[in-house]
Amino acid sequence: MEIAVKDAVKYFGATMVLDHINLRLRGGRVYGFQGMNGCGKTMLMRMIAGLIYPTQGEVLVNGETLHGQNSFPESMGLLIENPQFLDGYSGYKNLELLAGIRGKIREEEIRQALGRVGLNPADSKKYRKYSLGMKQRLGIACAIMEHPELIILDEPFLSLDEDGIANTRRIIWEEKERGALILLACHDYEVLSDASDEIFRLTAGRIVRHMVKDPDGIFREETV
Repeated sequence: MEIAVKDAVKYFGATMVLDHINLRLRGGRVYGFQGMNGCGKTMLMRMIAGLIYPTQGEVLVNGETLHGQNSFPESMGLLIENPQFLDGYSGYKNLELLAGIRGKIREEEIRQALGRVGLNPADSKKYRKYSLGMKQRLGIACAIMEHPELIILDEPFLSLDEDGIANTRRIIWEEKERGALILLACHDYEVLSDASDEIFRLTAGRIVRHMVKDPDGIFREETV
């Protein structure tokens, strides 16, 4: 998959929240977004996911403009803000219901996704009784279960313990090796830099810094 964001601007009312964003992204890499709250990270992810329209400019997925013939990237897994599921169903049942919408995967793949994030597929506990960490794990499982080409993870490490953080980082690397294009936002720079191939720093809706990891694992500054 290839994604291009071309001179994208987004206004809400009179407020500019994204200011002439230009990006070229490709599969098999992890792109980290860094910045303070309100800097535009989540808005940029939402735009690439097709959840909001650019006021100016465009987002192209494999050469086709989003919100033209396609409203959303065709193959996408998404975790943005707090994951929401049905309180009265187990984690497995929630994923089974969601998987049934597209019919792309079977029972075994749902169970595999749950196991990868450290949840027991046979656990009948209702979602409303999940801890915050379990809810976050279920959100990650939902994002990866259909083996999407694009995976967008906004603060996936929130509420996870050390083992959960390490496991999620391992999942990100595995999905990258599979060829997925991964967008990742995280407040913890150490965790973000460990997981990412490239990092974009945003301030007030603009990309102000672009760093690329070299073969030795050291980030080098690129021209913005």
